[in-house]
Amino acid sequence: MFDMSRPEATAFRSRFAGNELVVGTFIKTPSGHATEILGDVGFDFVVVDQEHAPFGRVEIDQVLLAARAANTAGIVRVPSADPTGLLSVLDCGAMGVLVPHVTSQNMARDLVAACRYRGGKRGFSNSPRAGGYGRLGIWDHVEVNDAQTTIIAMIEDPEAVDGIEAIVDVDGLDGVFIGRGDLTVAYQADSPAAPEISAATEKITAAARTAGKAVCAMTGGGDDAEWLKGLGVTAMIVASDQSFMRQAAAKSLQEIHALRT
Repeated sequence: MFDMSRPEATAFRSRFAGNELVVGTFIKTPSGHATEILGDVGFDFVVVDQEHAPFGRVEIDQVLLAARAANTAGIVRVPSADPTGLLSVLDCGAMGVLVPHVTSQNMARDLVAACRYRGGKRGFSNSPRAGGYGRLGIWDHVEVNDAQTTIIAMIEDPEAVDGIEAIVDVDGLDGVFIGRGDLTVAYQADSPAAPEISAATEKITAAARTAGKAVCAMTGGGDDAEWLKGLGVTAMIVASDQSFMRQAAAKSLQEIHALRT
């Protein structure tokens, strides 16, 4: 049974911006089942990985429907900041977008403009799921979607770290995601725990806190999660549907194989 005590998924933006601890996971499998299960478990949000997994518009539409059924906020990691792609997932009912490789203040401004009606340039239609298939009138649709849409910039390039203060100063940007994997490759560091990646993480979180913006990061839990929380990270992404399946399958297989001895 779904956890009915959990806040409504439509409250995700206010929870995120209010620095409430929220926990999510990536969705890599293009069907609604994993999202429905993970929402049932109690995850506050899921991130549909359109950047690195085989998702078309139909598959995203199905997963976002499952997210609504399971009362978990459906966020989409789009492959780029292209306004057409942003509009597509928002029309399908995404509660927000996670946008890769935001490297400058101007790019962050353009991103916000593409996702907002008031003060922005989001293309209008209240006929998709986001408008209740026409149930919401023009201005009700504008108000609801501007209030609920969460915009998160992924900081995963050295130039973004260098210019982080300007990026987080953009009005309408709700927060940032620290892409420690990409930063590790970009800095040619030994691992995400390398000193230069830790320093970049600390710089990003400090700038976001100063600007009053929320911070999201991926973590394996344990000491790393404690460290991130101490820095001010309040939205944590744990694993993915595929890695959960792999871990559980490997554990079960190992337990049965142990009977051979």
